Amino acid sequence: MDAATLTTLLRDPDAVTVLDVRSPGEFEALHIAGSYNVPLDLIGEHAAEFAARLAHYDDHHVVLVCQSGARAARARRHLAAVGARALHVLDGGVPAVAAAGGDVVRGQGRWAMDRQVRLVAGSIVLASTLASLALPRARFVAGGIGAGLTWSALSNTCAMATLLGKLPYNRGPQAPDVVQVLDQL
Repeated sequence: MDAATLTTLLRDPDAVTVLDVRSPGEFEALHIAGSYNVPLDLIGEHAAEFAARLAHYDDHHVVLVCQSGARAARARRHLAAVGARALHVLDGGVPAVAAAGGDVVRGQGRWAMDRQVRLVAGSIVLASTLASLALPRARFVAGGIGAGLTWSALSNTCAMATLLGKLPYNRGPQAPDVVQVLDQL
């Protein structure tokens, strides 16, 4: 689903439910007004419970959103595997809705997960490359990061982003739990 279509659907809140699968910290920084924060790891662990709750929304659209669409697509796979239907992934993520003039809520500025991954991966590669001048085997760390990034691109998953999402910076002040989120839906 594209941002313009979602923006139009959002004019009737009873027509759409938006689930933002990013980390609570990312959600706090910028999210679509009226969306629910359901982090990807929560969906992965409780997919059947969420699918059962979403079954009550058969009469309208359920749109999964993240920063780019990759995590939302993974959430859709988790939910579809346990029987959820009528799920849509937002093309371009939350930034696309903001760019399309959609109603977004801006909070405390935090870096997007992809930017955090680039910083950490780049820092490790730079540090290991410099360290390899004194310790030649340190170059294997840079090679490991390169292999991890390659696998991330091929599999459309990111272990580093998963780990970074667990840091306090990304959990935000109110990390949702499954009971809270299910009650809100």
